[in-house]
Amino acid sequence: MVLRMREMLEERETTALAPYACTNRISRGRRYCEEKHRFRLDYQRDRDRIIHTTAFRRLEYKTQVFVYSEGDHYRNRLTHTIEVAQLGRNLARCLGCNEDLTEAICLVHDLGHPAFGHVGESTLNHLMEHRGGFGHQRQAFRIVTELERRYAEFPGLNLTYEVLEAILKHEDSWEATDAEGYHPEERASLESQLSFLADEIAYNTSDLDDGLRSGIIDPDDFLEVPAVHATLARLHLDTAELRSTKQRRHFIRQLIDLFVTDAIETTAAEIERTGIETLADLRSLPYDVAHFSEEMAINLRVLRRQLYQKFYFHYRVSRMAEKAKRILTDLFEAYTKNPRQLPGEVQSQIDPEESNLQRLICDYLAGMTDRYAIQEHRRLFDPEART
Repeated sequence: MVLRMREMLEERETTALAPYACTNRISRGRRYCEEKHRFRLDYQRDRDRIIHTTAFRRLEYKTQVFVYSEGDHYRNRLTHTIEVAQLGRNLARCLGCNEDLTEAICLVHDLGHPAFGHVGESTLNHLMEHRGGFGHQRQAFRIVTELERRYAEFPGLNLTYEVLEAILKHEDSWEATDAEGYHPEERASLESQLSFLADEIAYNTSDLDDGLRSGIIDPDDFLEVPAVHATLARLHLDTAELRSTKQRRHFIRQLIDLFVTDAIETTAAEIERTGIETLADLRSLPYDVAHFSEEMAINLRVLRRQLYQKFYFHYRVSRMAEKAKRILTDLFEAYTKNPRQLPGEVQSQIDPEESNLQRLICDYLAGMTDRYAIQEHRRLFDPEART
């Protein structure tokens, strides 16, 4: 038979995946009941729903480190997300996990990031400190459960339990209140844990790559990262050669491979050591089985420290960060002072009895791209700009 019906795909999962993997047959389902699709599994549908959101498309013009106007060749939040998904699928495949679920988790993990990256996130958190704060993971959860309105039958995307759980448990630790309703006492699925490792690998190596490309990072400052030193030695390169585009790409590719290989081998060894045989066994553990070796974890800590000192706090990046803070703060205060400046669809949701104005403003700002936030700031504060 040429057609691969849903039942056949479910059977293939059951026989092909590891016993601790998430399969569609044992999924805890969706909040709102839906008819099963004839040809597609639930985790496939989750992935596709995420890709088709407005929030996902906006990631193209949201900052990773550099604002879009700095150049076309630096990562943005969308390209970072795609890199995470690619690494996540590779990790899942090697460890017998569900690739579709892992990819969906990776694609949704940064959906709640506002304009201007982590600076935008910290700015909104400060502005909302007396109104529940702001975090990009919680915002991603709000987007897929409330703010995206693509279906007449329910709010949000009605994703499966396993994807929603992974959003709330993406970090290596979480507060019980953050995961309320999603068994905070349980470990997240291995697919979720692998997505966190993929994110770590992607942002550390890509930020190093973009920092080298921009000329802000001096390669010699990263020789104290043992993995960097070892990779250069293995490739018979010196730091001066990293100024060459070809050699830099070769170096970054090998560094990614080093981290990925360590994550796979360390996680596989941990699975064997713990003797887990089912998903329930994995969830009952008091720690994540997916992690890097101690040696590689040290490498990543040193790499992150150097990125902060030599890249994220560089005066060029700091100048962009200060501009971002001013733009978001000015917009937040202007909308709060006079809500009539908000678009009509946002104004229509204001409920004085619920005092939801500031949360609506926060949602509106969080949805903005860098480009739109800059344009909106100009429209509101430049007397000669068209409104």
